Amino acid sequence: MWPSVRRVSAAVAAAAALFTGVQAISKVSRDGRYLYTDDGSRFYIKGVAYQPQGAVVASSDNAFEEPSTFTDPLANSTACSRDLPYLQQLGVNTVRVYSVNSSLNHDSCMQALSGANIYVIIDLSLPLNGSLDRNSPAWTTSLLDQYIATINAFSSYDNVLAYNVGNEVVIAANSTGTAAFIKAAARDVKAYLQSKSSNALVGYAAIDGTPDWRDPLANYLSCDPSSSNSGSTALDLYGLNNYEWCGDSTYQASYAGTNGDYAGYNIPAYFSEFGCVVSGQSRTFQEVTAIYSSPMTDVWSGGLAFSYFPAESSAGQFGLVTISSDGTSVSTSTDFNNLKSQYGSVSPPNSPSSSTAGSTSYPSCPTQNSTFLASTTLPPTPSDAECSCMNSALSCQFTPSSSNDSATVGALLDYGCSLLGQAGLSCNDIAANGSSGTYGRVSFCAPEIMLSYVMTEYYESQNKNQQACSFGGNGTVHSASESAAAVASSCISNPSATFTPSSPATASGSSHTTGSSGSSHSGTLATVDSRAVFGLGLMVVVSAIGGIATLL
Repeated sequence: MWPSVRRVSAAVAAAAALFTGVQAISKVSRDGRYLYTDDGSRFYIKGVAYQPQGAVVASSDNAFEEPSTFTDPLANSTACSRDLPYLQQLGVNTVRVYSVNSSLNHDSCMQALSGANIYVIIDLSLPLNGSLDRNSPAWTTSLLDQYIATINAFSSYDNVLAYNVGNEVVIAANSTGTAAFIKAAARDVKAYLQSKSSNALVGYAAIDGTPDWRDPLANYLSCDPSSSNSGSTALDLYGLNNYEWCGDSTYQASYAGTNGDYAGYNIPAYFSEFGCVVSGQSRTFQEVTAIYSSPMTDVWSGGLAFSYFPAESSAGQFGLVTISSDGTSVSTSTDFNNLKSQYGSVSPPNSPSSSTAGSTSYPSCPTQNSTFLASTTLPPTPSDAECSCMNSALSCQFTPSSSNDSATVGALLDYGCSLLGQAGLSCNDIAANGSSGTYGRVSFCAPEIMLSYVMTEYYESQNKNQQACSFGGNGTVHSASESAAAVASSCISNPSATFTPSSPATASGSSHTTGSSGSSHSGTLATVDSRAVFGLGLMVVVSAIGGIATLL
């Protein structure tokens, strides 16, 4: 059950009182490829992943499996009060949270963390459909609105270090085309943050992989495809989830190759996860010494150990602490003590100075090849106004018979596209392809609006036979004089436009499809903000879907 958004425990109130009058946490910014605090000192992320694990679903392509639910750890004031002393014992200055609920209140926890000089890296994605779908990606109004809602919920806090636009979305060479959608998300989130005068960085956490696609992906996410060298589409902060150092290893055996691969990287980089599990052994975290000393510090700005809370995976059992069944007490492990000792013993170099770090340069983007597929032509900025304009004028509109229509939309979209295929038409207008750099005019709209568009096209192809708009009772005929294509052209006059997004005037709809998200390790979901509606990527489907023929 979600905690009360207004309840502040006596313990947290007492903790907050301790921080009254303490100087505000230092601003962290980037110069060149490094991070610095206000006084010019180099800043190294020394942190831990901080999210309770919820239900996970099996995934053949990811050892950590995919989350299906999450619990927002920053909305539980009692748990924050319980955990803060242990985070301080570890000596961390940063925690990473994989999913948050933008409709809840986070004042207590965020203020307590700030008072303890602990920054927060917040992933903007949510489990299942609240993230870029690596198998069928799209950058839509619903996903952008969700991201903006989270940013708005945390915009008043001074200790937000960065927002991640994705986690492990690209996991192999054949999914690198999805990077175009990551880059579009980074572009629009950066523009929105700049419009709010926010100094928070925009990041992404990449899965480790073979250098033939991992390295060009990193370079693509930090490149500038234009000649302006503005970096408007580049990340500010690159994270690598890296588990190369296992057990009693060495720098040469574990990190030397990766460090060399990133030696010339142009933006700040860090290990967004580390801490390999070896069955039957406690983790000694000897890699900490390597991460926070030269030559690693020439390239990397620290890292985050995975994970504070217990987390099971096919790779093994993670976790530094266990929480009592009533949620009131914490028991530390040998892993906790080892990480505490390692973090306490490091003293990374304070060089180069901010004055000599130089400005960030943005190289040209890597070219497409057999192991890297992403186009430099990016999806447009999603527009709520244009999609709403079109939706209101379509002649057959999606009106679900049930409020729980998540699965219905995905099935109906597949079915509608198969019907269009049989009629000699296509779903190209709602399709998006990051490899070819082609994006349909309606491909950035919310899934239910895409469905209304597809339903309208089929309805019109059947001479506006009212039964052709039924779709199992999920469609309603609406008077309209123009065709779906004409309405789309009228409302969406420049389908490739990019601009600074703004907060949506009204809350968007709800999730309408499931898929393999790019948001692993995300913990658990009890309730979701009604604005947290989901990015649905669509490929053109022209084959009939078995078992749905009775929908018409």
